[in-house]
Amino acid sequence: MTDVTVVGGGAVGLATALALAEVHGRHVTLLEAEDRLAAHQTGHNSGVIHAGVYYKPGSLKAQLCRQGLEAMYQFCAEEGVPHRRCGKVVVATTTAELPRLEALAERSRANGLAFQRLDAAGIREREPEVAGIQGLWVEETGVADYVEVAKAMGRRLERAGGEVRLGHRVTAIRRDGRSIVTETTRGEVRSERLVNCAGLQCDRVARLAGLDPSVRIVPFRGEYYTLRPERAHLVRGLIYPVPDPNLTFLGVHFTRGVDGVVEAGPNAVLALKREGYRWSDISPRDIADWATFPGFWRMSRAQWRNGLSEARRSLSRARFLDSLRVLLPGLTDGDIAPGGSGVRAQAVDRNGKLLDDFHVQESPGMVHVLNAPSPAATASLAIGRWVADRAMANALS
Repeated sequence: MTDVTVVGGGAVGLATALALAEVHGRHVTLLEAEDRLAAHQTGHNSGVIHAGVYYKPGSLKAQLCRQGLEAMYQFCAEEGVPHRRCGKVVVATTTAELPRLEALAERSRANGLAFQRLDAAGIREREPEVAGIQGLWVEETGVADYVEVAKAMGRRLERAGGEVRLGHRVTAIRRDGRSIVTETTRGEVRSERLVNCAGLQCDRVARLAGLDPSVRIVPFRGEYYTLRPERAHLVRGLIYPVPDPNLTFLGVHFTRGVDGVVEAGPNAVLALKREGYRWSDISPRDIADWATFPGFWRMSRAQWRNGLSEARRSLSRARFLDSLRVLLPGLTDGDIAPGGSGVRAQAVDRNGKLLDDFHVQESPGMVHVLNAPSPAATASLAIGRWVADRAMANALS
């Protein structure tokens, strides 16, 4: 018997488990389906510690990102996790983007960020190869190795008396008197409370627990190229475009990671499997899951042009390069090489809306995290405290 079962060994699940153990003094058992922590979203993101430029003031994203930012830097320092506070440039390349850049400046100010406005010369001073007419310099932004963050969280959880069980895929959840019984491929766990942080599988875990989720997870794959090592000097830090306000994705950008490798991307294409990191990864079950959901087709009617454009860019190296050259016009085909990819668990509601903020649903004794988009890794320690507080306030009736 354990006090709380946490499902999911990504950053949010681990941080929630850590808060339950360290802040609330509970015995926690964390269940991860894979044979390692951070196997999916946490281990496949671009490694950025976000400052909170993009998020609507007052939203959970904005609040928790700001709370989690310094907590993540502090955690990395305490646990010896590679990280770097390097700053980033957000670049407007056309006059049509200037009103959106101004809106980002207003959001940044409302969210309490320190930033500087840049003219074309100021952009070149920060990033000499970038073409832009105006920009913002956000000094607080940085990079971290989130796989190492997850491992450090796991070690710290175990030091606090918790358990991390790898290779435990959840197969059923049921109530048995005052207990919640979580059945897995390697035995069952009994607990007083359950927190679902299963990421790409979170809606399915919720249904196993008897909840009718208000959303369905639709997986979107983001693909990257990398700059060849001899051309990595073209990017000093982080370079972002002004995002399209009609999309929940930030657009292709350049990220110099803690290892010095520069990633370029990602795009955003519909994945044919929830853990589908290549076009050849196909799951009929996963396709049926979103294809039978009315919200998916409502979303598709609104976003089909963007979806088609992203698919074409995925299948054409030349198109991908063209999108990168908007920011770095001197980039050539010989400068890039295929990189990795990640899959984002995007929650879509029945009306076809792509949820942009963090979203949870509760049932007696349970909290289900059903949307945790970027900046979830940055904000994970703050999200974990927030979710843990909700879990402790939600007793099994």
